[in-house]
Amino acid sequence: MKSKSCCSPVLRPAATRSAGRPILWIAVCMLGCVTRAAAGGDAPQWMRALVGVQLPTYDEKTNAVQLFSETNVTVVSTDKIKTHVREAFKILRPGGRERGSPSVYFTSPGQKVTSFHGWCIPAQGKDYEVKDKEAIEQSPFGSPGMELITDIRRKVINIPAPDPGNIVGYEYDLEEAPLVLQDSWHFQERDPVRESHYSLQLPSGWEYKAFWLNYPEVKPMQTANQSEWRVTEVQGIRPEPNMPPVAGLRGQMIVSFFPPGGTSLRNGFSNWREMGTWFFNLESDRIGASPQIQEKVVSLAASKPTLLAKMSTIADFVQHDIRYVAIELGIGGWQPHPAPDIFSHRYGDCKDKATLMRSMLHEIGVESYQVAINTERGSITPQTPAHRGFDHEITAIKLPDGLNDSSLVAIMQHPEFGRLLFFDPTDDMTPFGQIRGALQANYGLLITSRGGELVLLPQQPSSMNSIQRTAKLTLDLAGTLKGDVKEVRLGDRASFERWRLRTVTKDIDRIKPIETLLSGSLSSFRITHASVLNLQHTDQPFGFDYSFESDSYAKSAGNLLLLRPRVVGSKSSGILETKEARKFPLEFEGPVRDTDTFEITIPPGYEVDDLPPPVDSEYSFASYHSRTEAKGSVIQYTRTFEVKELSVPIEKMDDLKKFYRIVASDERNTAVLKPTGK
Repeated sequence: MKSKSCCSPVLRPAATRSAGRPILWIAVCMLGCVTRAAAGGDAPQWMRALVGVQLPTYDEKTNAVQLFSETNVTVVSTDKIKTHVREAFKILRPGGRERGSPSVYFTSPGQKVTSFHGWCIPAQGKDYEVKDKEAIEQSPFGSPGMELITDIRRKVINIPAPDPGNIVGYEYDLEEAPLVLQDSWHFQERDPVRESHYSLQLPSGWEYKAFWLNYPEVKPMQTANQSEWRVTEVQGIRPEPNMPPVAGLRGQMIVSFFPPGGTSLRNGFSNWREMGTWFFNLESDRIGASPQIQEKVVSLAASKPTLLAKMSTIADFVQHDIRYVAIELGIGGWQPHPAPDIFSHRYGDCKDKATLMRSMLHEIGVESYQVAINTERGSITPQTPAHRGFDHEITAIKLPDGLNDSSLVAIMQHPEFGRLLFFDPTDDMTPFGQIRGALQANYGLLITSRGGELVLLPQQPSSMNSIQRTAKLTLDLAGTLKGDVKEVRLGDRASFERWRLRTVTKDIDRIKPIETLLSGSLSSFRITHASVLNLQHTDQPFGFDYSFESDSYAKSAGNLLLLRPRVVGSKSSGILETKEARKFPLEFEGPVRDTDTFEITIPPGYEVDDLPPPVDSEYSFASYHSRTEAKGSVIQYTRTFEVKELSVPIEKMDDLKKFYRIVASDERNTAVLKPTGK
């Protein structure tokens, strides 16, 4: 699927400038992108007018300020749109130098960059110019969606001397044959903005509809068939750890435009229902089964005694036997390939795998629907206007009446379609019946013959994403701690480890996650035994079994021994221990419920003198409970850490900071052992 978008479990680039329009990417791209600039080429007057403008005082973390931005969109017809863009930045600090290396992403042949120029106005000396002929056209470095073939291209220029105190700017022209008559003006990004303009010129008789997000609505200036919007002094969005996606935070205007006669499937959509109809017409004729698909379904399902078992084996086939490979050209970035082609080739992208899944389910009498979703929770909300802001597709399966099973968890009750089970055929690490944390409590577009509907996917119980760690350990008189640990991991806690170890072939490398865990809790240790459980069996809990020794774990204080009952694993976080106040909510990846039980046999000749107090910290978003008890010669430490809400608003940041400090204090607490009879 493309916006152009990707759906593989890898790191993804920042969002596009607009859904379906090219990315303007400011990045360090010096390798292979060296352009020849001419000193003495005068910068244009629109840039010259920016020299000496008065700016507010910015803090030491502001690397650049966008002095001016102008986007002029001219709709020629339903088949042709022209866009002219100008942007200029003043570099404030060395970290802003990357603003001098802009790229324009586009799709070929549907879009064409007809010109691309750049300039630098230095604080001293002559201007530099990068002419259109110096722009380099290339395929993007890497392929974040694992596309085998894609029509994404980019033009790159490097503007000389993007140094502090200098001004860099560029302008480009784009022509395109649009898939949908819609554009997005993203006027708020990471840099503060002094002034930004957007204009839209429509043919006679056309209309537009503008939606504003995360910013007060600005009324346009109207001149004949042209509308122009202007914003000034827009704050930059400074990244924070675990913040919501920028797509759900930035100020933006989404504008749809319509020819005389209103909307049509060819021209676009003005709401989610119409967008769903657009998707449905792209996908509805793609799920028909070939004889080969029918034969495969029979062979898979023949030996399965129940409908659920048949569904599960089909899901397993699509997850693991259909490779993720994307071939995305033109409308193929949005329209899946026919199910027979996907089956015969044994590969496809997310929308392809969802399509084949639906085709095979239909053969056993189970109906299903396509669901478009953004894998960054918060990118799409009920307040978001209909636009192509999705980067993934999954399946919603209509469960037959009477089909109930405890393994089916990712279920919502729909007022019209009944119980819908959400399933991601691309995610080969998550078993049938569940969805990973990024999809939970996230909004997706349910696509049916009646159009589209934005629905909230279910949040699974926190106990389904957990680490259950138990340890039986012994402390000797020298303070050495040794013993055995067993970990059982469920949900994303299991999927993450399976993904991390998916290409590992040597046993010594498979225990590296254990080494990482122990090194974060113990000053010294030796692993004496380690094994991995159920690495390939995603329907079973993943596990680590290991034994270790740690010298000088207990510390002497006179004739006393100080022992930390919390042996391994950390739940505390210093994420909020910063000088600057938090500006954005904090997002958790998914619900969590982790438990630890450590039993430590103390050495002969010692008894417990003092134990840490119990901890009970309960908030709406998370809870933490711990107990340290003495049972004869055994100290037992138990704790439970649970994340219940996936988003913590700003007004609860002080509570979250307090919560993490409580956890950190408990993790540092020690038990005191004294000689027996003393």
